[in-house]
Amino acid sequence: MRSVLKTLTAAHSVAIALPVAIIVFVLAVWLPNLRLLFSVWTDVSVSLADKISLSLSLIPAIATNFTLLSASYTILIAVLTGINAALIVHLIRTRAVLGGGAAVGLSGMATGALGVGCAACGSLIVTSLIGTIGGVSLLTLLPLRGGEFGLLGVALLGYSTYLLAKKSTKPLVCEPELKP
Repeated sequence: MRSVLKTLTAAHSVAIALPVAIIVFVLAVWLPNLRLLFSVWTDVSVSLADKISLSLSLIPAIATNFTLLSASYTILIAVLTGINAALIVHLIRTRAVLGGGAAVGLSGMATGALGVGCAACGSLIVTSLIGTIGGVSLLTLLPLRGGEFGLLGVALLGYSTYLLAKKSTKPLVCEPELKP
């Protein structure tokens, strides 16, 4: 475990994990306002300073537009995605092989993205996906109204982090079998 912490606190790992986590977090917070952001950013009459100002002013919306649960798993998904990215890059650099940990991580990121949403719109992506097949009412039957997908994403990303950390601590050479 000590070697994993050493790997994650190395400058190159932080340089990967931190930007990835920030990007995932910002995109998740901006998601309910993508239409507004698109309108503002494509409007030539709005100055660049105003476009940047509006975009930055939407980030604190995590405190008002998200429930405590959805804000918590949104932050956890962002942090775990950054850690997974750093571990994947470390494994590629040292071993050039990933295996199942990366696949679980990608499925965790995808599942976590399904559960992202604010308090007003609920699970935004799941609602829009299920809405195309007429199953929005199914989400009302779930106790967390789609938040289960965010929690599942956190669980999968946590498991992926565990698998990747475990794989990164394995020796680079095969251990010889001992004959009795």
